[in-house]
Amino acid sequence: MSTYIAERRIPVTMATQHPDNASPPYWKTNGDAFISSYDEVYECYLDFSELGCEEYMWDWEGKFVDEAVVDRLLSEHFNFFVEHQLGRDVFLTFRLPNIWLERGYRLARAYMSILTAEELARDLNIFLPPLFEVILPMCDEAWKLIYLQESFEQAANLERQMFGNDRSVYRLQVIPLIETPESLINAKILLDDYLRLHREKFNDELPYLRTFIARSDPALNNGIVAAVLAAKGALCEFADFEDESGIPVYPIIGVGCLPFRGGLSPLTIQNFLAEYEGVRTVTIQSAFRYDYPKETVERAIRDLNLSLRFRWGSKPRWREGEKEKLDRLIAIFTKCYQEVVEGIAELINELAILVPRRRERMLHIGLFGYPRGLKGKILPRAIPFTAALYSLGIPPEFLGTGQGLLQAEKEALIDTLMHYYRNLKFDLQRAGFFLCWENLTLLEGESPFWSKVREGIELCQRFFGLEFGPKETDHYLHRNLASSIYHIWRKGTDEERLRRYIVEAGQIRRSLG
Repeated sequence: MSTYIAERRIPVTMATQHPDNASPPYWKTNGDAFISSYDEVYECYLDFSELGCEEYMWDWEGKFVDEAVVDRLLSEHFNFFVEHQLGRDVFLTFRLPNIWLERGYRLARAYMSILTAEELARDLNIFLPPLFEVILPMCDEAWKLIYLQESFEQAANLERQMFGNDRSVYRLQVIPLIETPESLINAKILLDDYLRLHREKFNDELPYLRTFIARSDPALNNGIVAAVLAAKGALCEFADFEDESGIPVYPIIGVGCLPFRGGLSPLTIQNFLAEYEGVRTVTIQSAFRYDYPKETVERAIRDLNLSLRFRWGSKPRWREGEKEKLDRLIAIFTKCYQEVVEGIAELINELAILVPRRRERMLHIGLFGYPRGLKGKILPRAIPFTAALYSLGIPPEFLGTGQGLLQAEKEALIDTLMHYYRNLKFDLQRAGFFLCWENLTLLEGESPFWSKVREGIELCQRFFGLEFGPKETDHYLHRNLASSIYHIWRKGTDEERLRRYIVEAGQIRRSLG
């Protein structure tokens, strides 16, 4: 009979392997910003021991991994992990491959890593099991969560049979990572289905649920406004589920430093917390950890650990009739965004391939290109997409946003928009410092779609009474680099210098993408 780890500490700060850092990690002595899969074990240890993160996401989806991660952590840093035990004090959480979108052999390897980690922990007489919770990316149906729990139990029973031990099996806790606006704003349906199936299959209750809100991919596919509104809707859905079921829900949100990818940096914590009330865990991505001074990062993570733990309890709720309005707003801003991106996708892809790699990635399974009306256009991953546009001085926060504001105003939806996206003006103002009007004029000469980008930016300026463009020295330096990037790129020579300028611009804005 499988059982859950019911009494456990819910971590607040989750370090991740997202490759968005422009600068080298502080712990690398050779000045190289690339982090190999071998380096990631040491990185994990430092994120726990020096930066104060409480959880580390070990990514099996779309990248190469060191399968001996627990063996190496415990053998190379034994004294630390005796005092700060995996699964009790700090947490290593696998993001599994989605076997419905990529081949399943990597899932079997992840299962064996979890099971062998338990064997090692038992031999060392430390907390059991060290790993008991995983993330399912692109989760769209509840039965897939049950499938992972059942298949892991089968693997665990086989392992116990093969090696002759009779210890009970811990039921794998699965975190659904929800990645589309439609799924996010209707997340309660997924959780209701999962609870029903769980009771039918296992005849017991869930002790708690951790859920994961995607923020980057919805922005890539639907634009920043739709992504924020969908995330806020999901938080309302989780609160409704908790109220009805009595099962505690602890939401995670996956955010980068730049507004387009979430807007959480060491310098924006209070704005972020005001926006995302009800979140329990936040991702601390590579740019957060490596593009700011180490002391600033340590202080910021400490502040997040305290703020999210002790301010926990207040959750957003739907206001009467607002879900339908939010759904309409998401549709408006998605349409406006996609109409612009469709026309500039090929150009973005041209520059995105020049964005330097920071991790050992495998072939990406994208979501963009399948929705109707996009004519099969495929975009790069969210980080190089964001990096490419910022490198040109055209922050992606502006794509379709002005046109969406105009339509929302016509439909009397502005009050709802501002209630659910409190930081919209702040986010556009932050992005606007990196706007390069000169490059926009040059791009307009290449395609009429860039005139729609200009129109949207000017609409945002009028709506909020702002004037976008550089204001401080760093902003002007970034503008100069963006201008150089455009001219070198269009000249088609000196790719090495082009890549160097892309990195230098990323270092100024403190995130590659």
